[in-house]
Amino acid sequence: MSTQPKLIRFKHNVLAKYQLYNSIFMSLPFKAIKKSGVLLTLFHETCKKGFESGSEPTEIINSFFKKYQARRNKKRRIKLLFRFIQYIERQVVLFDAIEDAAFPVVNNMDGVGTLRSLKETAAQENKIEELKQFLEEFKVRIVLTAHPTQFYPGSVLGIITDLTEAIRENDLQRISELLAQLGKTPFFKRKKPTPFDEAVSLMWYLENVFYDTFSEIYNYIQENIFKDVTFNNELINIGFWPGGDRDGNPFVLPETTLNVAERLKQNIIKNYYKDVRKLKRKLTFKGVYERIDKLDKKLNKCVLNSSLIHTLDINDVINELEIMKQDIKTNHEGLYLNDITSLLNKIKLFGLHFATLDIRQDSRIHHKVFTKIVDTTLEKGLKIFPENYHSLSESEQVQLLSEIDDSIDLSMIEDELAQNTLKTMKGIKQIQEQNGERGCNRYIISNNQTTLNVMQLFAMLKLVAFKDKLTADVVPLFETINDLANAPKVMEELYTNKAYRAHVDSRGNKQTIMLGFSDGTKDGGYLMANWAIFKAKEQLTAISKQYDIDVIFFDGRGGPPARGGGKTHQFYASLGPTIADKEVQLTIQGQTISSNFGIPESARYNLEQLISSGISNKFANDKAGIPNEDIETMDQLAKKSYETYSNFKSHQMFIPYLERMSTLKYYAKTNIGSRPSKRSNSKELVFSDLRAIPFVGSWSLLKQNVPGFFGVGSALKHYEDSGNWDNVLRLYNNSDFFRTLLANSMMSLTKSFFDLTKYMSKDPEFGEFWNIIYKEYETTKEMLLKISGYNELMEKNLTGKASIEIRESIVLPLLTIQQYALKTIQELEKKKDVDKEEIEVLEKLVTRSLFGNINASRNSA
Repeated sequence: MSTQPKLIRFKHNVLAKYQLYNSIFMSLPFKAIKKSGVLLTLFHETCKKGFESGSEPTEIINSFFKKYQARRNKKRRIKLLFRFIQYIERQVVLFDAIEDAAFPVVNNMDGVGTLRSLKETAAQENKIEELKQFLEEFKVRIVLTAHPTQFYPGSVLGIITDLTEAIRENDLQRISELLAQLGKTPFFKRKKPTPFDEAVSLMWYLENVFYDTFSEIYNYIQENIFKDVTFNNELINIGFWPGGDRDGNPFVLPETTLNVAERLKQNIIKNYYKDVRKLKRKLTFKGVYERIDKLDKKLNKCVLNSSLIHTLDINDVINELEIMKQDIKTNHEGLYLNDITSLLNKIKLFGLHFATLDIRQDSRIHHKVFTKIVDTTLEKGLKIFPENYHSLSESEQVQLLSEIDDSIDLSMIEDELAQNTLKTMKGIKQIQEQNGERGCNRYIISNNQTTLNVMQLFAMLKLVAFKDKLTADVVPLFETINDLANAPKVMEELYTNKAYRAHVDSRGNKQTIMLGFSDGTKDGGYLMANWAIFKAKEQLTAISKQYDIDVIFFDGRGGPPARGGGKTHQFYASLGPTIADKEVQLTIQGQTISSNFGIPESARYNLEQLISSGISNKFANDKAGIPNEDIETMDQLAKKSYETYSNFKSHQMFIPYLERMSTLKYYAKTNIGSRPSKRSNSKELVFSDLRAIPFVGSWSLLKQNVPGFFGVGSALKHYEDSGNWDNVLRLYNNSDFFRTLLANSMMSLTKSFFDLTKYMSKDPEFGEFWNIIYKEYETTKEMLLKISGYNELMEKNLTGKASIEIRESIVLPLLTIQQYALKTIQELEKKKDVDKEEIEVLEKLVTRSLFGNINASRNSA
């Protein structure tokens, strides 16, 4: 039987089911739900027709109440709008669950980009041995970050999981029960989570998704490609930022980091214990049962008494399993052998650490702390630093720091920030001793600008905890356009530093370099940021090869294209031969964790796509670097785009527009995460203080998505107007990288809806600025359709487009409510007698509307 097209599968298994189960939700025997559902249907239709006819949000809401609820006073009207928000939030959850349940039906789990497809292609082309060799070296690391952009509390995540399973089984009674439960379960977090709360929340995915998914992938490769011959590369591993990411988060303390590491160890032992319990029911053979029973009891003690977890020797567990495995091979016909092998593979992948904690801090904080160390040691008469240290040149300081061979007593440092920073460094060693080196073995320097930034951290790590041998990687993070351009010079200075080069040798001759897509786009615009990172990677690859060092690129990506998201696997497959590709490392955060890795099926599919992207890039014999003439075109496009974006960013209304016309200031009120929404405590908004998530998210909630397209249209239009369109077309046809960039930008355009804020075009203060944005949107849309030859945006990804359209339709009333509240607040604030109570209620309306809007987008920030 032939398989139906993907779009048809989506309509049958997602759209149709949503309509069915939404009607069940609407008919639940709860008065508030039933009445809200009926009225929401009418309100949705009013919004849709209102925007089509050119009405603004305030007019739409007033017309709805006039037509259907004329007797309601102002207070009861607001109450109904709050009920609509609550109802829509649950519609979004329902759609999430349906889409998750349909994932293995809508997507071809054995199609292009999967391991099975990869293996079959390699077999047909007689490249199995090459494939094996590649898999022995290649690695994928996904890093779960401490930047949540999704608002579901743990109770709601549990409902989504159960609802997904019930939908998959078409269990109508269970679905009805869960929808009723959903209607009664609160979504709103009344207080901010602590960093430890965030870590525990993300550990749910480690335990319920990644633990089994990673081993399934590893088992498949071992059984089907290596034919049960052991291969030593762990291939896929997971990083973890919650509890270790101190950048801009004063609430992450040294104790937080140690507590998170301990909880990770507790959880992995608990998962091993569950697997051993399952094995115990199967391995009932004489001589084997006694061993599995003994192992079961040993792990059970650790689970019941967490103080015993540090007494567990993981090598003892491995040895016991290996003895049982050999016994079963020899005496029991290999019965349940695969189950033991699977557990051994899990131990190989997760050790006693479960996930590798990364530590991160800003270079400017390091500089303050290091200055405090120098000043304090000089005051105490210690001879670690010369008296004239601060007057030395930067290169002299670098040389001196590379020669440091001493240690300091932390008790002499009185400054709290310095104490916490240095104790965290000391904590790395403690975690390694308890969880193994993989428990915590790299330190990321955000906002890295110079060689001195790296060497200050290098010296502090040695002074505090690693005098004899530094068993952690120092990872510079380059973010701004200028820092990306300067990165090759910084790394060459490090590679030629004798002490630092010796450190790199001791770390397997590998250097990890992190590149920031989010802040790069915020700084330089979409096209320039992506091109600057591409060029930096090329240059860093070349300079690393020159010094015989294996460079590994770690990409700081968010959910949307504006933060390096979109079709990520296509991006990696498009990089070509001039960029090091032995490993793919990237951050996964917020909605992207739940949307791409929230269930085992989607996690496995997306992990296999990442593995395949690296391999396809390696195996593509016909791939050459971008030709010189195309590089020149790309350079000029990026520069023109950067010029357009920079002019836009420096517009006098840029900051006021974000402050007063968007939801920017409401992000901090959502209690979504522990980290402050901006870097400094200043009352005035300073662009450099603004974090990428609220910056991108605010444009997303305006349905303008500026960071994902602004400057792209003007750059392309410049080539059209100058008669050089053929150059751009040639670049588009020749470069997978350029095509991927534009395809992701199309997604940003598709998620834009300017009718929502069209009323701003007439605003005496912001009208001109709104029109600048809208003009660039129209230009970009026109140019992208022309260069792609499409009749509509996302023409080659109709299933993705259909999903976006349904989600946007669900939240249309939410967006209308949000804009109504923002506009009413602005009008009230202009009055002489400000009604503070009414403004406070409306601000709550804006904040509450953030939840469903962001959750529905799945990659808005």
